[in-house]
Amino acid sequence: MAITFLHTLALFVLSINLANCQSFIGVNYGQVADNLPPPSSTTKLLQSTSIQKVRLYGSDPAIIKALANTGLGIVIGASNGDIPGLASDPSFAKSWVGANVSPFYPASNIILITVGNEVLTYGDQGLISQLVPAIKNVQDALTSLSLGGKIKVSTVHSMAMLKHSEPPSSARFDPGFGDVIKELLGFNNATGSPFAINPYPYFAYRSDPRPETLAFCLFQPNNGRFDSNTNIKYMNMFDAQVDAIRSALDSIGFKGVEIVVAETGWPYKGDDNEVGPSVQNAKAYNGNLIAHLRSMVGTPLMPGKSVDTYLFALYDENLKPGPVSERAFGLFKPDLTMNYDVGLSKSSQTPTTPATPSTPTTPSTPPTPANPSGPKPKKGSYCVPKAGVSDSQLQANIDYVCGHGFDCTPIQPGGSCFEPNTVKSHATYAMNLLYQTAGRNPWNCDFSQTATLTSNNPSYDSCNYPGGSTKDV
Repeated sequence: MAITFLHTLALFVLSINLANCQSFIGVNYGQVADNLPPPSSTTKLLQSTSIQKVRLYGSDPAIIKALANTGLGIVIGASNGDIPGLASDPSFAKSWVGANVSPFYPASNIILITVGNEVLTYGDQGLISQLVPAIKNVQDALTSLSLGGKIKVSTVHSMAMLKHSEPPSSARFDPGFGDVIKELLGFNNATGSPFAINPYPYFAYRSDPRPETLAFCLFQPNNGRFDSNTNIKYMNMFDAQVDAIRSALDSIGFKGVEIVVAETGWPYKGDDNEVGPSVQNAKAYNGNLIAHLRSMVGTPLMPGKSVDTYLFALYDENLKPGPVSERAFGLFKPDLTMNYDVGLSKSSQTPTTPATPSTPTTPSTPPTPANPSGPKPKKGSYCVPKAGVSDSQLQANIDYVCGHGFDCTPIQPGGSCFEPNTVKSHATYAMNLLYQTAGRNPWNCDFSQTATLTSNNPSYDSCNYPGGSTKDV
């Protein structure tokens, strides 16, 4: 199958963008397995990718040592079982930090300590009441070693801590967590530590297995979901889930607390009765998520930046109980080869475009002609939407362009072309941006036959479209 000029250009643009470190892409390194490669081999694997951060669920000294002098950010964890001791005895917290941090830092770039995992939704009231004291004692132990401002301390939360999350703007924390969540967020706010969450669009699809939900979860063309409170149309579940947390934080006065995605992923196989696991879906979710993060589009409530996101997971964990899917989230096999390619390798960082639903269609262009020296448009041509194209298809065009590394800053809030804030206006800018950047060839203004060329310059006021200005060309 011929590669279109559009895809070739996307590869080129992404290769330029990826030359710089992308600190927002991390991975979870679980160890509930008996067949994993040695830490030294894993370190070499990580260095061959664009992954910049690694999250451990514990504090295995062999792994922390192996990651020394790599520059990779390291998250280590104190288990739920450690919380009572950390909470009740400051000396225990000091000894924990002395054993798990001091011998390795700063050669091993430990950036965050997570105290417990999904404690608030675990259901153990005793553990919940001890969570914040444990976190504070670990923070004090770091401070006593002059590391308080260098290594952050937090915990990790399930999305189930939200009472409801749809639409995102209405999301609020379960009032049952009232005092604890406010005390915890007060600590996050005072120390600059992140609020870490585990959003899984996969689980959202399992509870609503319709084709349109799958497309929404996999970042594929769909009709979107409209939030009438903010007039925002969400085009993927990841943004909706992250913005739900943002709304919940903002609603109780913690607008300055940063969000980190501690886990997210999709299984590539499952039991016969499991809905959703497949190589195709896993590749689509993780590959499109990575492209979305690299685009720096952000979420509607946090535009222009990408939240730190730790993919789940580096390897399958063959000793995990439960359905097959629990043991099939790994990006890599124990022999260090890929289960499927999502474009993380430095030598091949753009995955094959995953399959998408048929309606609305994926923006595409015809193959590059065998003789590309044929007639080209005259100077002053612009690529714009055809009349009558649906907003859902135009949004798919926007997502395609902005998700493939093109600079869509002008159509983000505050940008010179954000107003008028309509899908058609933003799509016109995005489609023309790709057309002009790709060399202004007719086959780069196709977008599944939803685009056409015009000599009329669509620039207006201070919004200057690529290829022209507010003056006639």
